[in-house]
Amino acid sequence: MQQVSIARMIIDGKKISERILNEVRREIQEKELKISLAVILVGDDFSSKIYVKRKEQAAKIIGAGFELFKFNRDISKENLEREIKEISNRFSGLIIQLPLPEGLKDVLKAIPEQKNVESVSPVVSAVEEILKECGISLEGKKIALVGRGKLVGKPLEEWLKEKGLEYFGIEKIKEADIIITGVGKPKLITQDMVKEGAVVIDIGFSHDENGKAVGDVDFNEVSKKASLITPVPGGVGPITVACLFKNLLKLNERTTI
Repeated sequence: MQQVSIARMIIDGKKISERILNEVRREIQEKELKISLAVILVGDDFSSKIYVKRKEQAAKIIGAGFELFKFNRDISKENLEREIKEISNRFSGLIIQLPLPEGLKDVLKAIPEQKNVESVSPVVSAVEEILKECGISLEGKKIALVGRGKLVGKPLEEWLKEKGLEYFGIEKIKEADIIITGVGKPKLITQDMVKEGAVVIDIGFSHDENGKAVGDVDFNEVSKKASLITPVPGGVGPITVACLFKNLLKLNERTTI
């Protein structure tokens, strides 16, 4: 039997991100919009600071206003909710950078719906952008969704349900045509767990024993079998940030803030 070769593709998230941000910037300029983003950071989490910096850089690219509001992790729920209300009145959109300390997670509900830039999950939007860019349809595919966390897994699960698509977890991952993972555990998914030609979208983020940023997938090995794979860093992350600002534009196309 003749062996069919599979075209390997590594997604360049930065390239897709640049395209989206350029489109957003063009629309802002053409419509002469003035939009701004406020980010609330509670505590001193190192990874959160990195994510906030990326958002600030993206805001500069599209010409949006940006301001970071820092609070100590011991701030009370009542005081933080009061701050959220006051800050949201001054900006086109608002984000509370996660994770939040225990006892403060309910404050996300205090963000006014018309100012909630994450009301449409940027992670879901990023996955859609990747699939669209590569001309991949989910119809008729066996889909593995690994992880059910609030930021990644839950929004993706709801999205798949809305599209009427069936999916399963890591227990049947070897059967999957498309694998989407967002656990945050290095080398959770190894080469022997992935079938030849699978599409692998890695949204996980953590650090290995050497302090290197990695995803859930053993990238060097799995990339030898996958037809398409997203690296970490430089894969889904930059696209997610760009989709955040796409959401901001949609929310505020008529704002004069």
